[in-house]
Amino acid sequence: MPRKKVTEVSGNGGIKRKRAGGKKKEREFSSDDEFDDFEEQENTKKPGKPAAKSGLQPVTVPDDIKEKIKLDLPKVKGQLLIFGATNWDLIGRKEVPKAQAAFRNLGQNLWGPHRYGCLNDVQVSSVVSGPCAAHSLLITTEGKLWSWGRNEKGQLGHGDTKRLEAPKLIEALADEVVVAAACGRNHTLALTEGGTAYSFGENKLGQLGQGNQTDAVLSPAPIQYNGQPLVKVACGAEFSMVVDCKGNLYSFGCPEYGQLDIQFLFFHQRHNSDGKFITIARRVTIFIEKSKDGQVTPVPNVVVRDVACGGNHTLILDSQKRVFSWGFGGYGRLGHTEQKDEMVPRLVKLFDFPGRGASQIYTGYQCSFAVNEMGGLFFWGVTNTSRESTMYPKAVQDLCGWKVRSLACGKSSIVIAADDSTISWGPSPTFGELGYGDNKAKSSTTAQEVKSLDGVYAEQVVMGYAHSLVIARQDTPQEQEKLKKLPEYNPRTL
Repeated sequence: MPRKKVTEVSGNGGIKRKRAGGKKKEREFSSDDEFDDFEEQENTKKPGKPAAKSGLQPVTVPDDIKEKIKLDLPKVKGQLLIFGATNWDLIGRKEVPKAQAAFRNLGQNLWGPHRYGCLNDVQVSSVVSGPCAAHSLLITTEGKLWSWGRNEKGQLGHGDTKRLEAPKLIEALADEVVVAAACGRNHTLALTEGGTAYSFGENKLGQLGQGNQTDAVLSPAPIQYNGQPLVKVACGAEFSMVVDCKGNLYSFGCPEYGQLDIQFLFFHQRHNSDGKFITIARRVTIFIEKSKDGQVTPVPNVVVRDVACGGNHTLILDSQKRVFSWGFGGYGRLGHTEQKDEMVPRLVKLFDFPGRGASQIYTGYQCSFAVNEMGGLFFWGVTNTSRESTMYPKAVQDLCGWKVRSLACGKSSIVIAADDSTISWGPSPTFGELGYGDNKAKSSTTAQEVKSLDGVYAEQVVMGYAHSLVIARQDTPQEQEKLKKLPEYNPRTL
Protein backbone atom coordinates (compact mmCIF):
# COMPACT_ATOMS: atom_id res chain seq x y z
CA MET A 1 0.00 0.00 0.00
CA PRO A 2 1.54 3.35 -0.99
CA ARG A 3 2.21 5.60 1.92
CA LYS A 4 0.04 8.63 2.37
CA LYS A 5 1.03 11.95 0.86
CA VAL A 6 2.02 14.69 3.27
CA THR A 7 -0.93 17.06 3.37
CA GLU A 8 -3.01 19.15 5.74
CA VAL A 9 -1.19 18.71 9.02
CA SER A 10 -1.59 21.57 11.42
CA GLY A 11 -0.63 19.81 14.63
CA ASN A 12 -3.33 21.80 16.38
CA GLY A 13 -6.56 19.87 15.95
CA GLY A 14 -8.80 18.69 18.77
CA ILE A 15 -10.67 20.45 21.52
CA LYS A 16 -11.01 24.21 21.55
CA ARG A 17 -8.75 26.04 23.92
CA LYS A 18 -10.35 27.13 27.18
CA ARG A 19 -9.19 30.25 28.95
CA ALA A 20 -10.01 29.54 32.57
CA GLY A 21 -10.67 32.71 34.54
CA GLY A 22 -8.27 33.31 37.37
CA LYS A 23 -5.79 30.64 36.31
CA LYS A 24 -2.24 31.74 36.93
CA LYS A 25 -0.32 32.62 33.82
CA GLU A 26 2.64 30.63 32.68
CA ARG A 27 6.06 32.01 33.34
CA GLU A 28 7.42 31.97 29.82
CA PHE A 29 10.78 33.66 30.10
CA SER A 30 13.63 34.65 32.37
CA SER A 31 13.45 37.90 34.29
CA ASP A 32 16.50 39.15 32.42
CA ASP A 33 14.99 38.47 29.00
CA GLU A 34 12.65 40.55 26.89
CA PHE A 35 10.62 37.85 25.16
CA ASP A 36 7.76 40.21 24.38
CA ASP A 37 6.10 38.06 21.74
CA PHE A 38 4.65 35.65 24.29
CA GLU A 39 0.94 35.77 25.01
CA GLU A 40 1.45 34.61 28.57
CA GLN A 41 3.46 37.01 30.69
CA GLU A 42 5.98 36.53 33.44
CA ASN A 43 5.17 36.27 37.12
CA THR A 44 7.80 38.25 39.00
CA LYS A 45 9.66 35.93 41.36
CA LYS A 46 12.18 36.58 44.10
CA PRO A 47 14.92 34.03 44.68
CA GLY A 48 14.17 31.76 47.62
CA LYS A 49 16.53 30.01 49.98
CA PRO A 50 18.66 27.19 48.56
CA ALA A 51 17.03 23.86 49.35
CA ALA A 52 20.33 22.43 50.61
CA LYS A 53 20.23 24.87 53.53
CA SER A 54 16.76 23.67 54.44
CA GLY A 55 17.81 20.09 55.13
CA LEU A 56 18.02 18.39 51.74
CA GLN A 57 21.32 16.58 51.19
CA PRO A 58 22.99 15.48 47.95
CA VAL A 59 22.19 11.99 46.68
CA THR A 60 25.01 9.69 47.81
CA VAL A 61 25.66 6.03 47.03
CA PRO A 62 28.62 4.19 48.63
CA ASP A 63 31.42 3.59 46.14
CA ASP A 64 31.38 -0.17 46.71
CA ILE A 65 27.84 -0.50 45.33
CA LYS A 66 28.10 2.17 42.68
CA GLU A 67 27.94 0.85 39.12
CA LYS A 68 30.82 1.42 36.73
CA ILE A 69 29.57 2.30 33.28
CA LYS A 70 30.86 3.53 29.95
CA LEU A 71 28.19 5.16 27.85
CA ASP A 72 28.45 4.98 24.08
CA LEU A 73 28.42 7.93 21.76
CA PRO A 74 25.49 8.06 19.32
CA LYS A 75 26.11 5.88 16.26
CA VAL A 76 25.30 8.85 14.03
CA LYS A 77 27.95 10.75 12.12
CA GLY A 78 27.63 13.44 9.51
CA GLN A 79 27.86 17.12 8.59
CA LEU A 80 26.06 19.87 10.48
CA LEU A 81 23.54 22.04 8.60
CA ILE A 82 21.89 25.17 9.98
CA PHE A 83 18.92 27.32 8.97
CA GLY A 84 16.78 29.93 10.71
CA ALA A 85 17.57 32.93 12.91
CA THR A 86 21.23 33.45 13.81
CA ASN A 87 21.16 36.90 15.40
CA TRP A 88 21.39 35.17 18.75
CA ASP A 89 20.84 38.21 20.96
CA LEU A 90 17.72 39.29 19.07
CA ILE A 91 15.88 35.95 19.05
CA GLY A 92 12.59 36.25 20.94
CA ARG A 93 13.11 39.96 21.61
CA LYS A 94 12.00 43.23 20.05
CA GLU A 95 15.53 44.59 20.14
CA VAL A 96 19.04 43.62 21.18
CA PRO A 97 19.77 44.51 24.85
CA LYS A 98 22.05 47.49 25.39
CA ALA A 99 24.76 45.27 26.86
CA GLN A 100 24.94 43.41 23.53
CA ALA A 101 24.58 46.50 21.33
CA ALA A 102 27.90 45.84 19.60
CA PHE A 103 26.47 42.60 18.19
CA ARG A 104 23.23 44.21 16.95
CA ASN A 105 23.96 43.66 13.26
CA LEU A 106 25.59 40.25 13.49
CA GLY A 107 23.76 37.16 12.31
CA GLN A 108 20.99 36.85 9.76
CA ASN A 109 17.95 34.77 8.87
CA LEU A 110 19.08 31.75 6.86
CA TRP A 111 16.02 30.78 4.81
CA GLY A 112 17.51 27.52 3.55
CA PRO A 113 20.00 24.91 4.82
CA HIS A 114 23.65 26.01 5.01
CA ARG A 115 26.90 24.27 5.86
CA TYR A 116 29.06 25.87 8.55
CA GLY A 117 32.33 26.70 6.82
CA CYS A 118 34.35 26.12 9.98
CA LEU A 119 32.97 22.57 10.32
CA ASN A 120 33.63 21.16 6.85
CA ASP A 121 36.15 18.68 8.26
CA VAL A 122 34.32 17.97 11.53
CA GLN A 123 32.30 14.76 11.90
CA VAL A 124 29.30 15.42 14.14
CA SER A 125 27.74 12.68 16.27
CA SER A 126 25.00 14.67 18.01
CA VAL A 127 23.55 18.17 17.97
CA VAL A 128 21.64 19.84 20.81
CA SER A 129 19.45 22.89 21.41
CA GLY A 130 16.00 23.43 22.93
CA PRO A 131 12.65 25.11 22.26
CA CYS A 132 13.50 28.07 24.50
CA ALA A 133 17.23 28.19 23.71
CA ALA A 134 19.17 30.66 21.59
CA HIS A 135 22.35 28.63 21.94
CA SER A 136 23.39 25.24 20.58
CA LEU A 137 25.85 22.41 21.14
CA LEU A 138 27.41 19.73 19.01
CA ILE A 139 29.26 16.57 19.99
CA THR A 140 31.92 15.27 17.63
CA THR A 141 32.53 11.59 16.90
CA GLU A 142 35.44 11.81 19.39
CA GLY A 143 33.11 13.01 22.15
CA LYS A 144 34.23 16.64 22.19
CA LEU A 145 31.63 19.28 23.05
CA TRP A 146 31.40 22.51 21.05
CA SER A 147 29.03 25.42 21.69
CA TRP A 148 27.87 28.67 20.10
CA GLY A 149 25.08 31.27 20.20
CA ARG A 150 23.76 33.48 23.00
CA ASN A 151 26.00 33.56 26.04
CA GLU A 152 24.74 36.25 28.42
CA LYS A 153 24.81 33.83 31.40
CA GLY A 154 27.84 31.76 30.42
CA GLN A 155 25.72 28.96 28.94
CA LEU A 156 28.41 28.26 26.32
CA GLY A 157 30.89 27.15 29.00
CA HIS A 158 33.91 29.15 27.81
CA GLY A 159 34.48 31.08 31.04
CA ASP A 160 33.03 34.32 29.70
CA THR A 161 29.76 35.85 28.48
CA LYS A 162 30.85 36.61 24.92
CA ARG A 163 28.43 35.55 22.22
CA LEU A 164 29.82 33.13 19.61
CA GLU A 165 28.77 33.14 15.96
CA ALA A 166 30.23 29.72 15.15
CA PRO A 167 30.85 26.49 17.09
CA LYS A 168 33.89 26.42 19.37
CA LEU A 169 35.37 23.60 21.46
CA ILE A 170 34.66 23.87 25.21
CA GLU A 171 38.24 23.65 26.46
CA ALA A 172 37.22 22.92 30.06
CA LEU A 173 35.74 19.60 28.91
CA ALA A 174 38.43 18.78 26.34
CA ASP A 175 39.73 15.86 28.41
CA GLU A 176 36.25 14.35 28.81
CA VAL A 177 34.30 12.17 26.40
CA VAL A 178 30.88 13.82 26.27
CA VAL A 179 28.03 11.59 25.05
CA ALA A 180 24.94 13.76 25.59
CA ALA A 181 23.91 17.30 26.52
CA ALA A 182 20.87 19.53 26.99
CA CYS A 183 20.04 23.23 26.64
CA GLY A 184 17.68 25.25 28.81
CA ARG A 185 16.86 28.89 28.21
CA ASN A 186 20.16 30.12 29.66
CA HIS A 187 21.79 26.99 31.07
CA THR A 188 23.43 23.81 29.82
CA LEU A 189 24.03 20.24 31.01
CA ALA A 190 26.69 17.90 29.61
CA LEU A 191 26.97 14.15 30.31
CA THR A 192 30.25 12.22 30.13
CA GLU A 193 30.77 8.58 29.18
CA GLY A 194 31.34 7.72 32.84
CA GLY A 195 27.94 9.07 33.88
CA THR A 196 28.99 12.43 35.35
CA ALA A 197 26.87 15.51 34.62
CA TYR A 198 28.41 18.96 34.30
CA SER A 199 26.38 22.16 34.30
CA PHE A 200 27.00 25.81 33.44
CA GLY A 201 25.12 29.01 32.68
CA GLU A 202 22.37 30.75 34.63
CA ASN A 203 21.83 29.43 38.16
CA LYS A 204 19.54 32.02 39.74
CA LEU A 205 16.83 29.39 40.28
CA GLY A 206 19.17 26.50 41.15
CA GLN A 207 18.84 24.95 37.69
CA LEU A 208 22.52 23.92 37.63
CA GLY A 209 22.11 21.56 40.60
CA GLN A 210 25.33 22.75 42.21
CA GLY A 211 23.87 23.31 45.68
CA ASN A 212 23.64 27.08 45.49
CA GLN A 213 21.92 29.98 43.74
CA THR A 214 24.41 32.20 41.98
CA ASP A 215 23.57 34.44 39.07
CA ALA A 216 25.71 32.45 36.64
CA VAL A 217 28.44 29.81 36.41
CA LEU A 218 30.65 30.51 33.40
CA SER A 219 32.63 27.25 33.21
CA PRO A 220 31.49 23.60 33.48
CA ALA A 221 31.31 22.18 37.01
CA PRO A 222 29.89 18.82 38.21
CA ILE A 223 26.40 18.86 39.65
CA GLN A 224 26.15 18.13 43.39
CA TYR A 225 25.35 14.43 43.14
CA ASN A 226 27.14 11.26 44.22
CA GLY A 227 24.62 8.61 43.27
CA GLN A 228 24.59 5.95 40.58
CA PRO A 229 26.07 7.05 37.23
CA LEU A 230 23.75 9.15 35.11
CA VAL A 231 22.59 8.13 31.63
CA LYS A 232 20.19 10.92 30.54
CA VAL A 233 20.03 14.70 30.94
CA ALA A 234 17.27 17.15 29.96
CA CYS A 235 16.56 20.84 30.49
CA GLY A 236 13.37 22.85 30.71
CA ALA A 237 13.44 26.63 30.59
CA GLU A 238 14.74 26.98 34.15
CA PHE A 239 14.85 23.45 35.55
CA SER A 240 16.75 20.24 34.87
CA MET A 241 16.19 16.47 34.91
CA VAL A 242 18.69 13.61 35.07
CA VAL A 243 18.22 9.83 34.99
CA ASP A 244 20.59 7.30 36.57
CA CYS A 245 21.56 3.87 35.26
CA LYS A 246 18.94 2.22 37.47
CA GLY A 247 16.11 4.21 35.91
CA ASN A 248 15.68 6.68 38.77
CA LEU A 249 14.69 10.25 37.90
CA TYR A 250 16.09 13.35 39.62
CA SER A 251 15.13 17.01 39.29
CA PHE A 252 16.41 20.46 40.28
CA GLY A 253 15.70 24.11 39.53
CA CYS A 254 12.44 26.08 39.47
CA PRO A 255 9.37 24.04 40.61
CA GLU A 256 6.78 26.77 40.00
CA TYR A 257 4.33 24.63 38.01
CA GLY A 258 5.09 21.28 39.62
CA GLN A 259 7.57 20.19 36.96
CA LEU A 260 9.89 19.02 39.75
CA ASP A 261 6.97 17.21 41.49
CA ILE A 262 5.05 18.23 44.59
CA GLN A 263 7.18 16.46 47.21
CA PHE A 264 9.41 19.53 47.07
CA LEU A 265 6.50 21.70 48.17
CA PHE A 266 5.58 19.26 50.96
CA PHE A 267 9.18 19.34 52.17
CA HIS A 268 9.17 23.09 52.64
CA GLN A 269 5.78 23.05 54.35
CA ARG A 270 7.16 20.59 56.90
CA HIS A 271 10.32 22.61 57.48
CA ASN A 272 8.65 26.05 57.66
CA SER A 273 10.95 27.29 54.92
CA ASP A 274 10.25 29.94 52.33
CA GLY A 275 12.59 28.29 49.84
CA LYS A 276 11.19 28.13 46.33
CA PHE A 277 13.94 26.54 44.28
CA ILE A 278 15.75 23.24 44.63
CA THR A 279 19.48 23.46 44.06
CA ILE A 280 20.53 19.80 44.25
CA ALA A 281 19.35 16.70 42.41
CA ARG A 282 16.39 15.19 44.24
CA ARG A 283 14.74 11.92 43.32
CA VAL A 284 11.21 11.86 41.92
CA THR A 285 9.54 8.90 43.64
CA ILE A 286 5.77 9.25 43.15
CA PHE A 287 4.04 8.36 39.87
CA ILE A 288 0.25 8.31 39.65
CA GLU A 289 -2.75 7.36 37.57
CA LYS A 290 -5.90 9.46 37.85
CA SER A 291 -9.40 8.21 37.01
CA LYS A 292 -12.13 10.29 35.35
CA ASP A 293 -13.72 10.94 38.74
CA GLY A 294 -10.40 12.21 40.13
CA GLN A 295 -9.38 9.13 42.12
CA VAL A 296 -5.60 8.91 42.38
CA THR A 297 -3.75 5.58 42.34
CA PRO A 298 0.04 5.20 42.70
CA VAL A 299 1.77 3.53 39.75
CA PRO A 300 4.53 1.16 40.91
CA ASN A 301 7.66 -0.12 39.16
CA VAL A 302 8.41 2.94 37.05
CA VAL A 303 11.88 2.56 35.54
CA VAL A 304 12.67 5.67 33.51
CA ARG A 305 14.24 5.15 30.09
CA ASP A 306 13.92 8.62 28.55
CA VAL A 307 13.01 12.16 29.59
CA ALA A 308 12.07 15.27 27.58
CA CYS A 309 11.35 18.78 28.85
CA GLY A 310 9.27 21.57 27.38
CA GLY A 311 9.45 25.12 28.67
CA ASN A 312 7.49 24.30 31.84
CA HIS A 313 6.51 20.63 31.56
CA THR A 314 8.15 17.21 31.47
CA LEU A 315 7.52 13.85 29.78
CA ILE A 316 9.10 10.54 30.67
CA LEU A 317 9.07 7.16 28.94
CA ASP A 318 9.47 4.11 31.17
CA SER A 319 10.66 0.54 30.60
CA GLN A 320 7.07 -0.63 30.06
CA LYS A 321 6.62 1.93 27.24
CA ARG A 322 4.33 4.07 29.38
CA VAL A 323 4.34 7.87 29.18
CA PHE A 324 3.95 10.18 32.19
CA SER A 325 3.63 13.96 32.10
CA TRP A 326 3.52 16.76 34.65
CA GLY A 327 4.12 20.48 35.12
CA PHE A 328 2.19 23.40 33.63
CA GLY A 329 -1.07 22.18 32.08
CA GLY A 330 -1.99 25.11 29.85
CA TYR A 331 -3.10 24.38 26.26
CA GLY A 332 -3.37 20.64 26.98
CA ARG A 333 0.36 19.96 26.71
CA LEU A 334 0.16 17.26 29.41
CA GLY A 335 -2.39 15.21 27.45
CA HIS A 336 -4.87 14.62 30.28
CA THR A 337 -7.94 16.21 28.58
CA GLU A 338 -7.75 19.15 30.99
CA GLN A 339 -5.57 22.19 31.60
CA LYS A 340 -4.78 21.58 35.27
CA ASP A 341 -1.17 21.69 36.39
CA GLU A 342 0.09 18.28 37.53
CA MET A 343 2.37 18.27 40.56
CA VAL A 344 3.58 14.68 40.18
CA PRO A 345 4.15 12.50 37.09
CA ARG A 346 0.74 11.36 35.85
CA LEU A 347 0.15 8.46 33.46
CA VAL A 348 -0.94 9.41 29.93
CA LYS A 349 -3.51 6.67 29.46
CA LEU A 350 -3.47 6.37 25.67
CA PHE A 351 -0.11 4.61 25.73
CA ASP A 352 -0.99 2.21 28.58
CA PHE A 353 -2.44 -0.59 26.45
CA PRO A 354 -0.83 -3.75 25.03
CA GLY A 355 0.77 -3.01 21.68
CA ARG A 356 0.09 0.73 22.01
CA GLY A 357 3.03 1.77 24.14
CA ALA A 358 5.38 4.57 23.14
CA SER A 359 8.84 4.19 21.64
CA GLN A 360 9.88 7.85 21.36
CA ILE A 361 8.94 11.08 23.19
CA TYR A 362 9.56 14.71 22.25
CA THR A 363 8.54 18.09 23.64
CA GLY A 364 8.11 21.56 22.21
CA TYR A 365 7.69 24.72 24.23
CA GLN A 366 3.95 24.18 24.81
CA CYS A 367 3.34 20.78 23.24
CA SER A 368 4.27 17.12 23.32
CA PHE A 369 4.79 14.32 20.81
CA ALA A 370 5.12 10.55 21.04
CA VAL A 371 5.71 7.80 18.50
CA ASN A 372 3.98 4.55 19.42
CA GLU A 373 5.16 0.97 18.93
CA MET A 374 3.46 0.80 15.54
CA GLY A 375 5.24 3.93 14.33
CA GLY A 376 2.26 6.27 14.62
CA LEU A 377 2.95 9.89 15.54
CA PHE A 378 0.79 11.53 18.24
CA PHE A 379 0.56 15.20 19.18
CA TRP A 380 -0.99 17.16 22.06
CA GLY A 381 -0.80 20.75 23.26
CA VAL A 382 -0.36 23.72 20.95
CA THR A 383 2.28 25.19 18.66
CA ASN A 384 0.25 28.23 17.62
CA THR A 385 -1.61 29.79 20.55
CA SER A 386 -4.02 31.60 18.23
CA ARG A 387 -5.44 28.26 17.13
CA GLU A 388 -7.20 25.40 18.89
CA SER A 389 -5.42 23.22 21.42
CA THR A 390 -5.23 19.45 21.40
CA MET A 391 -6.10 18.35 24.93
CA TYR A 392 -5.14 14.68 24.58
CA PRO A 393 -2.78 12.62 22.36
CA LYS A 394 -4.18 12.64 18.85
CA ALA A 395 -2.76 10.78 15.86
CA VAL A 396 -1.23 12.99 13.19
CA GLN A 397 -3.16 11.16 10.49
CA ASP A 398 -1.55 12.83 7.53
CA LEU A 399 1.91 11.62 8.53
CA CYS A 400 0.62 8.06 8.74
CA GLY A 401 3.02 5.70 6.99
CA TRP A 402 6.09 7.84 7.55
CA LYS A 403 8.72 6.29 9.81
CA VAL A 404 9.75 9.10 12.16
CA ARG A 405 13.44 8.93 13.01
CA SER A 406 13.90 12.30 14.68
CA LEU A 407 11.60 15.20 15.59
CA ALA A 408 12.16 18.70 16.92
CA CYS A 409 9.91 21.58 17.89
CA GLY A 410 10.96 25.17 18.51
CA LYS A 411 8.76 27.97 19.81
CA SER A 412 6.09 27.22 17.19
CA SER A 413 7.71 25.37 14.27
CA ILE A 414 8.26 21.64 13.79
CA VAL A 415 10.91 19.71 11.82
CA ILE A 416 10.81 15.94 11.30
CA ALA A 417 13.25 13.46 9.76
CA ALA A 418 11.24 10.57 8.33
CA ASP A 419 12.26 7.94 5.76
CA ASP A 420 14.37 9.77 3.16
CA SER A 421 12.72 13.15 3.70
CA THR A 422 12.83 16.15 5.99
CA ILE A 423 9.39 17.61 6.75
CA SER A 424 8.55 20.92 8.42
CA TRP A 425 5.73 23.31 9.19
CA GLY A 426 5.02 26.32 11.36
CA PRO A 427 2.92 29.50 11.49
CA SER A 428 4.07 33.03 10.78
CA PRO A 429 6.25 34.66 11.88
CA THR A 430 9.15 32.38 11.01
CA PHE A 431 12.82 33.17 10.55
CA GLY A 432 13.97 30.47 8.14
CA GLU A 433 13.75 27.54 10.55
CA LEU A 434 11.46 25.65 8.15
CA GLY A 435 14.23 25.52 5.55
CA TYR A 436 12.08 26.19 2.48
CA GLY A 437 14.70 28.46 0.88
CA ASP A 438 15.06 32.00 -0.42
CA ASN A 439 12.11 33.39 -2.38
CA LYS A 440 9.91 30.55 -1.12
CA ALA A 441 7.02 30.47 1.32
CA LYS A 442 8.20 31.59 4.74
CA SER A 443 5.59 29.67 6.76
CA SER A 444 3.12 26.82 6.42
CA THR A 445 0.26 25.57 8.57
CA THR A 446 0.50 22.20 6.81
CA ALA A 447 3.41 19.78 6.68
CA GLN A 448 5.71 20.24 3.69
CA GLU A 449 8.70 18.28 2.50
CA VAL A 450 11.80 20.47 2.61
CA LYS A 451 12.72 20.46 -1.08
CA SER A 452 16.08 22.11 -0.44
CA LEU A 453 17.07 18.89 1.37
CA ASP A 454 15.99 16.49 -1.38
CA GLY A 455 18.67 13.82 -1.59
CA VAL A 456 20.00 14.67 1.87
CA TYR A 457 19.45 12.02 4.55
CA ALA A 458 18.89 13.72 7.91
CA GLU A 459 20.21 11.52 10.72
CA GLN A 460 19.02 13.94 13.42
CA VAL A 461 17.01 17.17 13.54
CA VAL A 462 17.06 19.67 16.40
CA MET A 463 15.43 23.05 16.95
CA GLY A 464 16.21 26.01 19.12
CA TYR A 465 13.75 28.82 19.71
CA ALA A 466 13.87 29.90 16.04
CA HIS A 467 16.65 27.95 14.33
CA SER A 468 17.06 24.40 13.05
CA LEU A 469 20.05 22.07 13.01
CA VAL A 470 20.44 18.88 10.98
CA ILE A 471 23.09 16.18 10.96
CA ALA A 472 23.30 15.15 7.30
CA ARG A 473 24.70 11.75 6.37
CA GLN A 474 27.69 11.86 4.02
CA ASP A 475 28.60 8.20 3.61
CA THR A 476 28.44 7.98 -0.19
CA PRO A 477 29.98 10.13 -2.95
CA GLN A 478 26.45 11.09 -4.01
CA GLU A 479 25.59 12.34 -0.52
CA GLN A 480 28.85 14.24 -0.27
CA GLU A 481 28.28 15.87 -3.65
CA LYS A 482 24.78 16.94 -2.68
CA LEU A 483 26.04 18.56 0.50
CA LYS A 484 28.78 20.43 -1.37
CA LYS A 485 26.07 22.14 -3.44
CA LEU A 486 24.49 23.68 -0.35
CA PRO A 487 25.62 27.24 0.45
CA GLU A 488 28.32 27.72 3.04
CA TYR A 489 27.70 29.93 6.07
CA ASN A 490 30.68 31.90 7.33
CA PRO A 491 29.22 34.35 9.85
CA ARG A 492 30.73 37.77 10.32
CA THR A 493 32.34 38.29 13.72
CA LEU A 494 33.62 41.27 15.69
